[in-house]
Formats: sequence, structure tokens, C-alpha cells
Amino acid sequence: MALSEQEPLSVSEKDLYLVLGVEKGCTQEDIRRSYRKLALKYHPDKNPEEPAITDTFREVNHAYSVLSDSKTRNIYDQYGSLGLYVAEQLGEQHLATCSLLSSWWAKGLFILCGLLTGCYCCCCLCCCFNGCCGRCKERDAADGDSELYVFSKDLEEPLLADPGACQRGQPRAGAAATPGAT
Repeated sequence: MALSEQEPLSVSEKDLYLVLGVEKGCTQEDIRRSYRKLALKYHPDKNPEEPAITDTFREVNHAYSVLSDSKTRNIYDQYGSLGLYVAEQLGEQHLATCSLLSSWWAKGLFILCGLLTGCYCCCCLCCCFNGCCGRCKERDAADGDSELYVFSKDLEEPLLADPGACQRGQPRAGAAATPGAT
């Protein structure tokens, strides 16, 4: 089923307990009894002339499938239909982590760390302090490390100047010798 065809995902969607007409603290037997009564009442074979009855029957079936299983009932009670969707997509073991990361204080911490460090592009958000672990830091020519870094422009210039040199295997005239070559 496509996401656009699904019910809205939230904690405050149509309450599954209200669909079945039971209270939140009811027993499994109460849920089963209510489901059987509603399934007989809204079954499409008993009401073939009303297409809205089919949608109601689907809602009743969905509510029963969620509330009859103790695992999915606990997830629904704690996180709502969004929790059911996340548990289905990512697995139940990741549900608590997703809930934790979507909390207001986790989002605030992410924004605060980004503002303090000036960096949102690396995984060490709290530690880099605008150095990005050296990835985005500008290189100083005075450091003496400039020979260790080769930029793509430096590699393209000889090829553009004499494209046949690479094919012949001959070095360009005036090209510096490779370090370590004899």
C-alpha cells in the first residue's frame, strides 16, 4: 500500500479502541467479542450496496489485527500509529532510538552543536570546532605539507597541455621527476 493511501501517521489518529468500541484497559476477550460483532455488522457480503461499509470493515479489521497482538498493542499504546509504521519499516528494536532522536531535546542538541561548531557536515559534530576533522580545513602553503596534497587541477593541466604524452608513455618536457623514482 502506498504511503499516500495510508491513514495519517500520528499519535492522535483515529483511535483503534474507539473503532472497536472498547476501553483502553480492556482484555483480549473483550476485543475479540467486539470485533466479531462489528465484523458481522459491517461485512461487505451483508451490505453489498454500500461501499462505505467496506471501508469501515477494513478499519475494524486493522484495529483488531493491531490490538489482538500484545506486541503491536504495546507499541500502539506507547507510540501510536506512527510507532507501528516505524516498527514495521525499521524493526521493533530501533523504535526506541527513533523516538529518542525525534524528541525536541535531541533536535535542540543537534542545532546547538551545529551553531557552536559551525559544522553540520561531519559525524563528530561536537568535537570538530570548525575544522571538520581536517577534511574542510584550508591548507596553508607555509606548513610545508603542500607537496603531500595533489589537487585535481594540477593533474589535469599536463593532460590538457599535451594529451598525447600519456599515450606515448613519455614524460612531458620540463615535468618534475616523481619523488622516489631513480
